[in-house]
Amino acid sequence: MSDVIELAKELIRRPSVTPLDEGCQTLMGERLAALGFTLEPMIFEDTTNLWARRGDSGPLFCFAGHTDVVPAGPLDKWRTPPFEPTINDGMLYGRGAADMKGSLAAMVVAVERFVAQHPDHQGSIAFLITSDEEGPFINGTVRVIDTLEARAEKITWCIVGEPSSTSEVGDVVKNGRRGSLTGDLVIRGVQGHVAYPHLADNPIHRAAPALAELAAIEWDQGNDFFPPTSFQIANINGGTGASNVIPGELAVQFNFRFSTESTSEALKERVKALLTRHGLDYELNWTLSGEPFLTDTGQLLDAAVEAIAAVNGAKPQLLTTGGTSDGRFIAPTGAEVIELGPVNATIHKVNECVKASDLDLLADMYQGVLERLLA
Repeated sequence: MSDVIELAKELIRRPSVTPLDEGCQTLMGERLAALGFTLEPMIFEDTTNLWARRGDSGPLFCFAGHTDVVPAGPLDKWRTPPFEPTINDGMLYGRGAADMKGSLAAMVVAVERFVAQHPDHQGSIAFLITSDEEGPFINGTVRVIDTLEARAEKITWCIVGEPSSTSEVGDVVKNGRRGSLTGDLVIRGVQGHVAYPHLADNPIHRAAPALAELAAIEWDQGNDFFPPTSFQIANINGGTGASNVIPGELAVQFNFRFSTESTSEALKERVKALLTRHGLDYELNWTLSGEPFLTDTGQLLDAAVEAIAAVNGAKPQLLTTGGTSDGRFIAPTGAEVIELGPVNATIHKVNECVKASDLDLLADMYQGVLERLLA
């Protein structure tokens, strides 16, 4: 069994459900320290983070990832226990196999092999590892980046090990992500009896035209890298449960997934103007999960495409689809950021698994990127 698979299994055995790390970073740190990395644990509240760096000059290449996993779900639905890694028909089963302990193992082994061949490599190599990516993302990567920024420690290139692939490892590289902006809207009316509507003010009726208009707006047309910005209502709640009561409030939660053609501030202003124009009595609070980012050109993207083609015999597709990742906290520093990881078909599912041989190929791809940038 390869070094990559052995390490992946050791990581999967640790039940590191967000925000727990359960010793994963210690295990990785021991192997990195043996290579000459300086380890800097960063613990913020309930979250364990690790910043590990080898070298003190630029350019700085960083592997970013997370040791936390989502809960296993119903244990009786798993073929084998979720934290007992098992290989069956060439597939490695276990919570985190794809998202993203398999990637972490491939990163560590790729660096071990690269440093063995190039002990005096150019620049520096770093690992930014957190135990808070699947959770509220308050005390994880964003806090580490704030710390690095405060001391002017700049990442040049970053690969985030999120499971980016669709059918086979390396068939897709995520070279950007859409922004995510959530609005929590409360529309106030006057509660009353449904038989006496003139003595009440129904916030559902008031809101309906405005919500219909919001849902119909073309916010932008997207561009060559991003689809058009989308607006989706996620939750609506109003009423007391009784059929004879006009509610006094309506709560609506909605989300924008937005392209680089829009900004969060511009979207906020457009929504505010529309609600005001409709004469609504409302309160609106916003949560910005991240602005969109894009690495459309650059040395990192070129190196990744070449390294993948050398392993797979084909170039990857460049996409920005899907949700957000911790890359949204790293890209604003000026770093070139991409996501490259295993097939994402089973992430967050019962019986999460990854093709074991894909992790070995992924390590080859990671090592190939290092060879092209720092050898």
